[in-house]
Amino acid sequence: MKRLFLIAIGLWLATPVKAQVKEEIFESFKLQERRNVRYYIPEGYNPDKRYPLVIVLDGDYLFDQVVATSKFHSRFQGMPETLVVGIGQSEGDLRSEDCEYELTSGLPAEKGKKFFEFIGMEIVPYMVSAYNVAPFKMFVGYDITANFGNYYLFKERSIFDAFISISPDLAPEMETRVPARLAAIEQPIFYHLIAEGDLGEEEGRFAQLNTALGQIEKEHFTYHIDRYPEANEVSIATFGIGTAWERTFDIFKPISPEEYRKKILASEEPAFNYLENKYQTIQTIFGFSKPVELNDIMAIYAACRKKDDFESLKPLSDLCKQEYPETMLGFYFEGEYYEQIGEPKKALKTFEKAFGMEEIDFLTKDMAIDKMDALKADFGF
Repeated sequence: MKRLFLIAIGLWLATPVKAQVKEEIFESFKLQERRNVRYYIPEGYNPDKRYPLVIVLDGDYLFDQVVATSKFHSRFQGMPETLVVGIGQSEGDLRSEDCEYELTSGLPAEKGKKFFEFIGMEIVPYMVSAYNVAPFKMFVGYDITANFGNYYLFKERSIFDAFISISPDLAPEMETRVPARLAAIEQPIFYHLIAEGDLGEEEGRFAQLNTALGQIEKEHFTYHIDRYPEANEVSIATFGIGTAWERTFDIFKPISPEEYRKKILASEEPAFNYLENKYQTIQTIFGFSKPVELNDIMAIYAACRKKDDFESLKPLSDLCKQEYPETMLGFYFEGEYYEQIGEPKKALKTFEKAFGMEEIDFLTKDMAIDKMDALKADFGF
């Protein structure tokens, strides 16, 4: 299986695709400057779908890595495709000017205030007007640009819902301000810290930030930290983005065997509740719905049978009629529901309906016939 997966990746990387990375000069009214900006639009972009938006500072070198991460995880891990914007900052001293802060207050200096508005009032609105952007937005930065992302937390509502902060060069008092704000903010936030093994003089402040963030106990606040002892202050920029990405979008992944055993079979809740809660959480946090995976439906069906939870078959059958209306799924599961609750006539009629639908996965017309024959033999229909 691993060999086949690696072959699939190789074919994917070798297959020519329509270029979807655009680069342009953005005329900024806020900055009164012309800025280099790169955009990644998924190859199969559909204006009827909604896409999370990712803003990447230090775009000259982080943009390509973020795009590769997005493409890989959407292709092979069942995660959503994303729109990615990379803001170039390598010319002259732009990076320092954009993210400069006042040494006394720790807040953005004059150019930093304008750059803050450039992202929030020009780049993001432009993407929202040009593409079907979902409410969920992510910020990625490194060093001083990672610190800059924290300033968006101090708005009444942050325009970003997730932060990947790579080896942040913290402004004064950020080690206390950021945890205090994250504890108070009324919206779901994903916050990921990534750091090299040796932080030198910054180790104490970083440890304080990590401890304070780890103590926040609040629904819909997700915090992770990853330390990489083998990385230094330069190479750390290439570590950890994939892991942080996977954790942010973990709920999008199809139900795994481990998830099935530990969270569904071990729960006393009806099996269908798990599926319903999973997809409702996606809708609540990310602002768009996800079509229900066939893998997930089959996992819940297996759990219904394993736990003798036949009541869950009815809502599962209703869901299947919506999500897979041309197939046998809905009526076959409904037939089993009636069979198990002692309604053989309804079960027979329902299996007859299933027989007239398209086969899918392991369900075949022969299985529907077997069910009908068994009911006729048992009850003399």
